[in-house]
This record gives sequence, C-alpha cells and structure tokens, in this order.
Amino acid sequence: MLAKLPMAYLAGLRIATLTSELASVTIPYKYINKNPFNSIYFACLSMAAELSTGALCMMYVYRAHPAISMLVVHMEADFTKKAVGTITFTCQDGQLIQQAVETTKAAGQGVTVTATSIGTDERGEQVAIFRYTWSLKAKTGS
Repeated sequence: MLAKLPMAYLAGLRIATLTSELASVTIPYKYINKNPFNSIYFACLSMAAELSTGALCMMYVYRAHPAISMLVVHMEADFTKKAVGTITFTCQDGQLIQQAVETTKAAGQGVTVTATSIGTDERGEQVAIFRYTWSLKAKTGS
C-alpha cells in the first residue's frame, strides 16, 4: 500500500476482507487522521470507503481482456455518528460490480456502477455511508 497509496498507508488503512462478494477496509482513529473535533477527518473516512469499493472493482478488472479502465465519477456521503476508534467500511456490491465489468466487456462501451460502503464503529453502529459511482470502460485495441 505504501507504494501505490501512500496517504492511505499513512492514515492506517488496511484491507480486512476481500472476497468476490464484499470488501472491508479498516481505519483507526489516530493523530495523523484526526480533526479538531477529536474524530476521524472526513477525507480519511472517504479514503477507506473508496478503497472498499475500489478493491472490488480492481479485483474484477485485473487482467481483464480487453483491459478495462476505471475512474470515480461521483461520490456522495452521509455522516450519522462521530467516528472514533477503529472504523470498518464494508462494500457488499461485488456481484453488481462484476455484472458491470461483464457488460462493458461485452458491449465495448462505458458503463457506470454505484457501489455503497457502510462504515461502522467497534460497537457495530453506523457512522457513515458512502456511495461511489465508478465509470468502467473496456479499452479498444487491447
């Protein structure tokens, strides 16, 4: 993670689970990612949420033929509770992402897929929900 996502590494992000169905990413509350309100800065929460959706996308586009590009084109979030302790963001949209990848491969045209990541604290209480819209496009000539 240090080489590819240095800010995520510094913030303490870790991929906890990665299966065909879901991805979970943890982020701890610590000095480097805190805000003046003694909780995790929203941008750091966003990094963890994005990684949980992006890891699933990367898993399905890895070594795809034809190659597939991926890019975040939209993001929205709702914050429901102060984020302290270790927060876990989980995206369970693996099948939805896989279908979008298969669609762009078959049609050769770009598609978008919106993946949801829910952040919970150590007690299992929701602290935030993020929705990332990914653009996936099969590259021509690959």
